[in-house]
Amino acid sequence: MAQTTRVKERSRRRESVFGERFAVFAECLLTGVWIAVACLGVLTYPAAFAAGARHLRRRTTYVGGGWREFVADFRAAVRGGWLVGLVGWAVAAAVWVDVLAARAGIPGGQFVGAVGIFALIALAVALLRAAAVWTPGDRWRALLADAGRRTVRDPAGSFLVVCGLAVVALSAGFLPPLAVPVLGAVAAASVAVEERYRRR
Repeated sequence: MAQTTRVKERSRRRESVFGERFAVFAECLLTGVWIAVACLGVLTYPAAFAAGARHLRRRTTYVGGGWREFVADFRAAVRGGWLVGLVGWAVAAAVWVDVLAARAGIPGGQFVGAVGIFALIALAVALLRAAAVWTPGDRWRALLADAGRRTVRDPAGSFLVVCGLAVVALSAGFLPPLAVPVLGAVAAASVAVEERYRRR
């Protein structure tokens, strides 16, 4: 009788762990949709990822929160985040010019284009790592400076974030609508990388 009870408890525990992990995965996909909607402002993508990451941090620490909290965080993050978004687009435009120069066969263009692409990837990783630790009241400049240092000091974690970005790119190439929910997985990966770095 006691043995049967123990077996039932073990199976219940396994089911609850599976159910909880699936719930977190579903929450990531839903958060990806929220992030995509918040990114429609063009300059609002840093704030969108910051709000999404904060929502996922709440979810994984068993703190309540939903759409309203996401919107409140987004509004707080967008105050300084829109300028970061503008700078990000300016850097992307500069890299695009470098790539065009490389394609045109300008001497040294290929090297400059390659350096520009690597720099853009590094900046994207730093931005995601900064967004992953954002809280209301934080200054984006300080967050990005710290995230830049972590990007260099923690290459393994930065590589995991790059892999997340690659999944989004591949999803968009394979089936464009699939890239929308996957944005939440990128935010979750950034949060996990930062948590891993904090615990080292």
